[in-house]
Amino acid sequence: MATETRPESPHLKRFHYTVDVAVDKPFNWQQLVRLLKFVKPYAKTLLPIAVIAMLISTVVRLVVPIIIGRVAIDVAIANHNANLLIQLIVGIAIMYALSYVANMVRIKFVNLLGQNVIYDLRRTLFAHVQRLSNRFFDNRSAGSIIVRIMNDINSLQELFTNGIINLIMDIVTLISIMVILFILSPQLALAVMIIIPIMFYISTKLRKNIRRSWQNVRIQQSRLNSHLNESIQGIRITQSFAQEKENSEFFDGVNTDNFSRWQIAVKKSAMFRPFVEMSNAIGTVILISFGSYLIINETITLGTFIVFAFFIGMFWEPISRLGQMYNQLLMAMSASERIFEFLDEQPNVKEKEDAISLDDIQGHIEFDHVQFAYDEERIALHEITLEMKPGQSVALVGHTGSGKTTIANLISRFYDPTKGAVKVDGHDLRDVKLDDLRQKISVVLQDTFIFSGTIMENIRFGRPDAADEEVIEAAKIVGADDFIQRLADGYETEVEERGNILSAGERQLLSFARALLADPKIIILDEATASIDTETEVKIQNALKKLLKGRTSIIIAHRLSTIRDSDNIIVLENGRILEQGNHDELMEKEGEYYGLVKSQFEALDEM
Repeated sequence: MATETRPESPHLKRFHYTVDVAVDKPFNWQQLVRLLKFVKPYAKTLLPIAVIAMLISTVVRLVVPIIIGRVAIDVAIANHNANLLIQLIVGIAIMYALSYVANMVRIKFVNLLGQNVIYDLRRTLFAHVQRLSNRFFDNRSAGSIIVRIMNDINSLQELFTNGIINLIMDIVTLISIMVILFILSPQLALAVMIIIPIMFYISTKLRKNIRRSWQNVRIQQSRLNSHLNESIQGIRITQSFAQEKENSEFFDGVNTDNFSRWQIAVKKSAMFRPFVEMSNAIGTVILISFGSYLIINETITLGTFIVFAFFIGMFWEPISRLGQMYNQLLMAMSASERIFEFLDEQPNVKEKEDAISLDDIQGHIEFDHVQFAYDEERIALHEITLEMKPGQSVALVGHTGSGKTTIANLISRFYDPTKGAVKVDGHDLRDVKLDDLRQKISVVLQDTFIFSGTIMENIRFGRPDAADEEVIEAAKIVGADDFIQRLADGYETEVEERGNILSAGERQLLSFARALLADPKIIILDEATASIDTETEVKIQNALKKLLKGRTSIIIAHRLSTIRDSDNIIVLENGRILEQGNHDELMEKEGEYYGLVKSQFEALDEM
């Protein structure tokens, strides 16, 4: 996919965003084969039963017209043989009953097959996305990711539930009909099928435009979902600035574009079926005119003509379905391109095959001449060398963009350094197992995320196997138990996504309890007390003394009063270390840290 930046509509020119642009590509058969690999686990169970049932119903459809034309009409009726006619009727009835049962079995098993494949595909994509690096999520909205996992995979559902089996059935039917017709009368078969090459030529001209149209639909749906996600997440900001009208206008622009692209795609796709029906009409006219001539000249029998009439009707039906199937394939390819784009995405942070396990760590952290850049034009850290000893409390201070959060991200190995190495207990983080490392680290962010579920479940997220008593004890230590007990159902109180029924301070206390329950060796607090009032902060500071004891802690804070007791305070500016030491040492130097403290006290005096 290529990208472009453009305004959504004339009345919202100030809004700009990056969107995907459809790219012309030939039909990717390798991609189709790749999709079909998800059918492989069921190739010996569900698929054979569905195929056998399909073959039974197809054979019945092919045999019945031959019996009617060549036996019932040319033999039984021509010779006035009532007994044979009755036997044929009973036999046809039995075959139709068998076909009915076979169709029921086919429908059941193709749906089972399709649902299993969709389940596996969605599970594979979600699991893969979860393992991708932070850099992947930095460049994509949550809405566009949701579209891939939900809408794009849903687009493949029809392909796997009916498309594959119907494709096999239609191909078998077409080939069988052509063979039968040429056996019955090569002259008439050639005459009625003269339209096929013309039909094939014209239909190929439609494919490129149809495929591009459905690709544009998928792109616009992604934009629509992205905007919906942002609007819902930011509804308070929208309302607080009274921007509901403009936001609705923006949505109308995106929604109108989505509607227009759907109309274009459906219109182009709809051209195929009438074209097939027109071909059917031409074939029927040829059959009647040339077939009548052959009957008059006694080249074919009436029964053969009837068989041709049956099969010509049956012949254009699968061709029409194949046209629809091709449209379905185009939609599926458009969706699968986007799915495989994610599946082909490789984590920037990769775990080595021979990565070592970290059964336990002391929490000794080293930065050895570390340089890091988010992109080629912006270097976030310049040749950083520092040491954090086990059990030491280290504070990172500096202006926004100085590199504080970047250091924390490198310790958690959300990113890898561009140069140099980050080490824990002497091990380069690139040499250790990711899960082992991150199980030893707890991160508490300023923007605390609360999941849908109970208070108990949210705290237990830090350690899923923890007992209820351990959860409650962690909440008590950080001072969260008091407000939890005041809730209607206590620890079993249900909270919605992001915990909107809780205050910012209460959500932060839950995040502290979650981190404590995980019992990490390293704790990173990234502006973790920024949203907490002074009274709550005092409670947390007391709890943190217990929480941080014996653990290496990295504290990022703009509120310098929260870090004055840290063992080491590192002052950063533009990705470089300006100075470091404890509070008293840095105040005596009267350097950058001294200036920051002084400016904060002056700001408080002016309030």
